Amino acid sequence: MIKFKSVIEKFKAFVKKALLGFLFFLPLIVGSTVVEPVNAIGTQGGGQQGGGIAAFLPLIAIVVIFYFLLIRPQQKRQREHKMMLSTLRKGDKVVTNSGMFGTIVGMNDKENKVVLKVAENVKIEFLKSSIAGRVGESE
Repeated sequence: MIKFKSVIEKFKAFVKKALLGFLFFLPLIVGSTVVEPVNAIGTQGGGQQGGGIAAFLPLIAIVVIFYFLLIRPQQKRQREHKMMLSTLRKGDKVVTNSGMFGTIVGMNDKENKVVLKVAENVKIEFLKSSIAGRVGESE
């Protein structure tokens, strides 16, 4: 239950950052789309053509927003998960992506498998990548 609460808190923080980022870049996006037609109305005949990098600024801003709010945090989580998987040892209590709790009793790094003891005389083999995290680990 503690892990679920931390996920909710992380999601709230992500939404807050996304909204702040959107509000920060909104004037750039809206301003560039509103200024062009106004300038076009004011010119008569062979007016100056808009173009260059200014036309791509809104698109570039959107790409930057997506990178910092979506791609970069996901890459960080993947790195942390990979590090956690590489430090797993026998005797660690873990939870799988399916929500099954168990204790590691065997590992096969060659085949990328982990054997979990989930009850007395009950051992199940999982892929190492299906381990969601350690249990009882402070976050």
